[in-house]
Amino acid sequence: MFCPKCKTILYPEGEVSICKKCGYKEDKGGAVITSTTASQKEREVVDDISGTLPTTVIECGKCGHNKASWIIRQTRASDEPETRIYQCLECKHKWREY
Repeated sequence: MFCPKCKTILYPEGEVSICKKCGYKEDKGGAVITSTTASQKEREVVDDISGTLPTTVIECGKCGHNKASWIIRQTRASDEPETRIYQCLECKHKWREY
């Protein structure tokens, strides 16, 4: 079976079939149970690992706290530098540094 939203394969999990890409779920009869968007799923993953991210000393522009967690993502062309994304450990404010 294939997901009607993103056309990837559905995986059986118990009595339901689940799309691991977009979160689409249906029971064996084909009835839709719930549907989670990819962006919601990404937010859940970031929330789950937020305590395990590396930290650095950098000042938050919103609250002035001096510690933040960070990740690096390639948001532009591969010949350009990566983007550093910070999140303040105090107020959870997020900002980017190119």
